[in-house]
Amino acid sequence: MSETNPEIGKRAELRSGYGANYLEAGDKSKPCVILLHGSGPGVTGYANWRLLLPELQNDFYVLAPDVVGFGYTDHPENFEYNMDNWLAFVCDFMDAVGVSKAHFVGNSFGGALSLAMAARHPERVERFVMMGAAGIHFEITEGLRLVWGYKPSVEAMAGLMSVFAYNQNLVSDAIIESRYHASIRPGYQEAYEKLFPEPMQEKLNGLCIPEDEIRLINHEALVVHGREDVIVPMENSIKAHRLLKNSELHTFGECGHWTQVEKPRAFADLVRNFLMRV
Repeated sequence: MSETNPEIGKRAELRSGYGANYLEAGDKSKPCVILLHGSGPGVTGYANWRLLLPELQNDFYVLAPDVVGFGYTDHPENFEYNMDNWLAFVCDFMDAVGVSKAHFVGNSFGGALSLAMAARHPERVERFVMMGAAGIHFEITEGLRLVWGYKPSVEAMAGLMSVFAYNQNLVSDAIIESRYHASIRPGYQEAYEKLFPEPMQEKLNGLCIPEDEIRLINHEALVVHGREDVIVPMENSIKAHRLLKNSELHTFGECGHWTQVEKPRAFADLVRNFLMRV
């Protein structure tokens, strides 16, 4: 982790020819957990997982990459942002850091990637956690339109952060400033606008795994959602729980899309206990 910027960690050189930024915590001799962040502007592995990393590092080897298209991972020219290529990124990243199989914890967009990894690359997945996850069809919400349609300004970022959290006391000036400045790094907004352009519903559908494929997943899964989430509706996680044959569902009241921030200790305990269960 950089002394001047905690969002910058180690760099993995991928076979695709570009580099990935990632954070690392814990002992390599322990089971690996890969944390996959959401899709908001200015997001990084650090921004999503800074509170969870220290909670898991004593029991796991934890990796939190910036997924290609986000954060400090390289943004390759002419890269096509779609599910197939994001899954290829995850597999290439695992190979680059020498991890053949891992537990996954995914937030929102990262939850869709975790679900897709279990469906399409089952041999690389142990257990997985979906939190406020996409990956199953729903009609795009106004909250998600605000996220994907973000145009840089401090006011716009403040508005977005207030949509993410139910507890508005968590939306500090420091968080707003940090995410805003991340979103105006040279070239970042141009790359962000390529991720989920209009028609946004079509891009959202592209993150979905067909229900017949989900029913075939045998991995143990934990599905977590905040009841007051206005970005991904809670009904999405209820549906995921019904489709995943070996799943558990946990919902938090007075909690929005930021479960890992609004309920950090309870969420960490939930995840740790699920992943460590014999």
